[in-house]
Amino acid sequence: MLKRLYDWVLHWAYTPYANPAIFLLAFCESSFFPIPPDILLIALCISKPGKAFSFATICSIGSVLGGILGYIIGLLFMEAFGFKIIEFYHFTDKYNYIQQIYQQYDAWAVAIAGFTPIPYKLFTITAGAFGINFWIFVLASAISRSARFFLVSGLLYFYGERIKYFIDRYFNLLTILFTILLIGGFLILKCL
Repeated sequence: MLKRLYDWVLHWAYTPYANPAIFLLAFCESSFFPIPPDILLIALCISKPGKAFSFATICSIGSVLGGILGYIIGLLFMEAFGFKIIEFYHFTDKYNYIQQIYQQYDAWAVAIAGFTPIPYKLFTITAGAFGINFWIFVLASAISRSARFFLVSGLLYFYGERIKYFIDRYFNLLTILFTILLIGGFLILKCL
């Protein structure tokens, strides 16, 4: 079943909807959606390595704009939506801790969350809720999210065919590892 899902995701690269799909996934993931855009980004870059940097650009723009939506949710709609999103991910008990992180590290907290598997949406929403400087937030988001997506795209651009063969051969193992990293990001944040 996972192999069929992988093949289905790969098919987006051959449709006119590849660019809107990666943009929309990156946008939604930065503010409320649980699935990271890396999965589709990897699939698109493998199937069309010549467009890897184009996909990274679209993914980065979508992610930063989605982060701005998360910031707005935290700034203006924390009571109505923000706390519900945080509760959905079971991070209510970390809300005050994240405030301390922001007070101590400011934009560095956003930059680290933007580059790592730590749930970025949690930091975009709380950045607005805690009044982090908007322009610093946008700059930190743009740098960290772009670094993450361009790193992935660059590796696939330069090693595409070899990585495609590797992914095809070890798909199940890579899926397990990616899931462990994703859950690990959530657990790291939960344990802090």
